[in-house]
Amino acid sequence: MSLRELRTASRPIELRKSETGTTAAGYAAVFNAESSPIYDMFREIIKPGAFARSLSDGSDIVALYGHEMNDVLGRTSAGTLKLSEDATGLAFEIALPDTSLGRDVATLLQRGDLKGASFGFRTRSATWPEAKSADGLPIRELLDVELIEISLTAFPAYPDTSAALRDMYTAQLSYWRRKRAERILQISSK
Repeated sequence: MSLRELRTASRPIELRKSETGTTAAGYAAVFNAESSPIYDMFREIIKPGAFARSLSDGSDIVALYGHEMNDVLGRTSAGTLKLSEDATGLAFEIALPDTSLGRDVATLLQRGDLKGASFGFRTRSATWPEAKSADGLPIRELLDVELIEISLTAFPAYPDTSAALRDMYTAQLSYWRRKRAERILQISSK
């Protein structure tokens, strides 16, 4: 079983007010943008279509504040969270609740204190291409993820995409297997 991972996007979140309420909109993830280093071990790129299965299979995805499971802002089954993939990434619209949390979040967005969105997921499919980042770190490409939640957050960790709690065991295992394979190739070619 893979662990829940989190990623944070630093793209601006738009706040819209109308007679029917307040809506927060933006991107929880951006495609084909390299992440900041994950645990100083690798970088990550989210590929287009990574969220397609979760969006089409009827999963009940929630919108949270700061990844706190009890700070619910919306959910797909209630129609208060709308998610879609477009050419840019994972777009969202949250109809913020008329609760103290919803009003607080709207105020924090309005003031610019909340600047990022994030998503929680489990990896279904990922690859580790041979290409390295400019700083020499391996790159992990997310191809298919089980989307669990999106979250509004104050600490965006990625320049363009989402940051998160990682499936650290899988990442370390893949990294060290690759290093061992490289070492074996070096020894056998001598």
